[in-house]
Amino acid sequence: MLVRDIMNRQVRIIPPDMSLSSAYGIMQSHSIRHLPVVDEGRLLGVVTDRDLRLATSALSPVPFPADARVQDVMATPPRTADPMDPVEEAARTMRELKIGCLPVLDDDGGLVGIVTGIDLLDALVRLTGVDKPSGRIEVRLPDRPGELARLTSFLSHRNVNIHSILSYPEGPDTVTSVLRVGTIEIRPVADALRKADFEVLWPPPKPWAR
Repeated sequence: MLVRDIMNRQVRIIPPDMSLSSAYGIMQSHSIRHLPVVDEGRLLGVVTDRDLRLATSALSPVPFPADARVQDVMATPPRTADPMDPVEEAARTMRELKIGCLPVLDDDGGLVGIVTGIDLLDALVRLTGVDKPSGRIEVRLPDRPGELARLTSFLSHRNVNIHSILSYPEGPDTVTSVLRVGTIEIRPVADALRKADFEVLWPPPKPWAR
């Protein structure tokens, strides 16, 4: 999944000389939190609702008046994304920089979209398949070649369809795989996995089955 698959293409933009109060009014009326600041087709910065609140707060050392210009408080230069960036790279950038959006620019520097934290959450829902009727199985595997293939082969031979797999290293020698499978009756599947010496973390065994 790429940034182009999840970005919002209908981007509201504002000029740098717009007042803070007008920018905040746009955010309120359209239920958005981020506004790219564009001048003559060139992206100059990004202003957020948090920027506006902090700039005008009485707690600020030097509060800005409501009629101050957006260019005085916007974040510049803005960090951006490319439509062909993987969504996980966009998520990593936003997490590392602690920012809530990434304007998306094409090869010519034109603004073609914006990605927000909500867009990334929507992507996570799609990537995990949790939006479809399914069950969740979590298995700890040795971190060596062939282990994930052994797991998927085991499920395939039992006619269990896999909607998604997410894996992450849990230690120096193990990796945890979270699978969404095409059945809500996951306990029989988990029991069969345990009998085949897989370490199933979820669902836990029934108390009387331990």
